[in-house]
Amino acid sequence: MALQVVIAPDSFKGSLDAAAAAEAIGSGWRAVRPLDEVLLLPQADGGEGTLDAIATAVPASRLRDAGPVSGPDGRPVEGHWLQLPDGTAVVELALSSGLPLMSRPDPLGASTRGMGEVIAAALDDGATALAIGLGGSASTDGGSGALRALGLELFDADDRPLPDGGGALSRLARVDVARMRRPPAGGVRLLSDVTTPLLGAAGAAAVFGPQKGASAAQIDELDAGLARWAALLERPLVMTDCPSQPERARGMTAVPGAGAAGGTGYGFLAAWGAAIEAGAAAIAELTGFAAAAASADVIITGEGRFDQTSTSGKVVGHALSLSTKPTARRAIVAGSFGSAPPPGVWSASLVDLAGTLDAALDDPTRWLYAAGIAAATALGT
Repeated sequence: MALQVVIAPDSFKGSLDAAAAAEAIGSGWRAVRPLDEVLLLPQADGGEGTLDAIATAVPASRLRDAGPVSGPDGRPVEGHWLQLPDGTAVVELALSSGLPLMSRPDPLGASTRGMGEVIAAALDDGATALAIGLGGSASTDGGSGALRALGLELFDADDRPLPDGGGALSRLARVDVARMRRPPAGGVRLLSDVTTPLLGAAGAAAVFGPQKGASAAQIDELDAGLARWAALLERPLVMTDCPSQPERARGMTAVPGAGAAGGTGYGFLAAWGAAIEAGAAAIAELTGFAAAAASADVIITGEGRFDQTSTSGKVVGHALSLSTKPTARRAIVAGSFGSAPPPGVWSASLVDLAGTLDAALDDPTRWLYAAGIAAATALGT
C-alpha cells in the first residue's frame, strides 16, 4: 500500500538548509519506496531559513529585492522580502540584521535598522500584511533601529538624535512618533521561537547578550537601556492616535516573546500593535504543513542537533505534535542527539550513520540520503 509521507525538517545549521535536507531525505525514501506520495515541506521557526522554507512551500510566492540596506554594523547588505499571493510580505530579520553579518561583535552598537528598511520597501510596494521572522539578531536595541527606519525619532537630553544601537538607549530622553509609518491594514505577525520577556535576569540582554559578545557590564547597560526605551516609548503612544492599541503598551515588557531578537518583539508589540506567536506553528500553517500532517501516514522531521530544547517551541517538537492520525509513524533525523527522542519516535543520527562527526559534516547530503533509506526500510511496512 502506498503511504503518504511528509518530510518537514528544519535547517541543519552549518551544513544544509531545510530545503536541501528535505530533498536528500526524500530521495533516500523514494529509493526504497518509489510509489509512496512524498511531500517535501521544509520548515523554520522564525529565524534563519524562514523565507526559504515558505518560498519552497508556496510556489506562487515571489522573492522581492529591497536593494542595499543597512547591515547590523552599518555596512550595506542586500535586502529581500517574500511576497505571498494574499499580499502578505514575509520579512526575515536574520537576512538584514543577523549576527553572522557582523564583521566583529558589537553588542552596544549593532542595530536592526536594515530590517526596518526592508519592511519600508515592502510597504512601499503595497504589502497589505506583514509576517516578521524574529531570530538570529546581532543587536539588543529593542527594535528601535527598525522603527527608526520606519519614521520613529529618538533624542537625547540635549535634543540631539541618538546613534543606533542598544548602548545608546540609556541616554534616551524623548521619543517622537509623529512621522512613524502606520502598520499595514492586515496587521503584523511576529514569528518567534522564544518566550523571553524584555527585561531582567530572564530578559533579552541577560539571556542573549553573551552570544552577541556582551560582557556582564554591557548586559547591565543594555538591560537599563531597554527599560528606558520601554518607559519612554509608551508615553507618546498613549498621547497620540497611533493605531497600535496604546493601552496595551503598558506592561508589555513581560509578554512572552517581547525579548525576542534583542527586544525587537517588544518594539513592534508596543509601537505597531503586532501579535507575537510561535514561529514554528505559524510557518507550519503558512507552508501547509499543519494541514498535510493530519492525513500523513509518516512524518519525518529533523535538525542539526536534537536536545532537550527541541520539543519546546522548535520545529521538531511542533512537527511531532501535528501528527494526530492514530496509525501515523513519526521520525526524527538529526545530525546528532544530545537527548533521547520521545517514546515511540524512530530516529537516525547522521554521526552514527557516517561513523564520525567530521564525516557527517563533510557530506551531509549523502548521510541524509542514507537516513531516508533507513527510515523507509524501518517505517514503510
